[in-house]
Amino acid sequence: MDKNKIIEELKEQGKSISSSIAEIRDYPEPGISFKDITPVLQSPELFAKVNNALVGFCKCFGKPDLVISPESRGFLFGPVIADRLGIGFVPARKSGKLPRAVIEESYGKEYGTDMIQIHADAITKGQRVIIIDDVLATGGTANAIARLVERLGGTVAGYVFFIELRHLGGANLLGNDKVLSLIEYK
Repeated sequence: MDKNKIIEELKEQGKSISSSIAEIRDYPEPGISFKDITPVLQSPELFAKVNNALVGFCKCFGKPDLVISPESRGFLFGPVIADRLGIGFVPARKSGKLPRAVIEESYGKEYGTDMIQIHADAITKGQRVIIIDDVLATGGTANAIARLVERLGGTVAGYVFFIELRHLGGANLLGNDKVLSLIEYK
């Protein structure tokens, strides 16, 4: 089956899951429409469907060596996907949370700025990495992680998200051809 057909089928599955996502207006700040995924996480069937779809997206980018995800909600998906793909997982953490030597990058978020770090030995030259997170908004977090991957000599094979907020343009920052999202909000 060709890659585009697989992507279409996975996105169709996403449509059936989207009705289970709760929308909280003006959270955490006025003007923000927070997508609450906890109803999906509470359902073993829906959570399995999401993870199966994200694994399918990852396979569309070829065989990666690692999955990397940012805390905190990226940790809900990244380790599960890495396990299912039979590859390693790299946690990207907020400043001061990792115990060994780190490299770090600052980034802009939908409503502020922050810093992200990974261990300095987390990625070796030539490794292909998939970046996975729960939500793609402005792309700041994923872009900062990509810079960390590249600084260590790795290559970002692709980006996989559970939800994408299209109106914020994150996929444009990351390269639309490298971004796959299960559910898109316009």
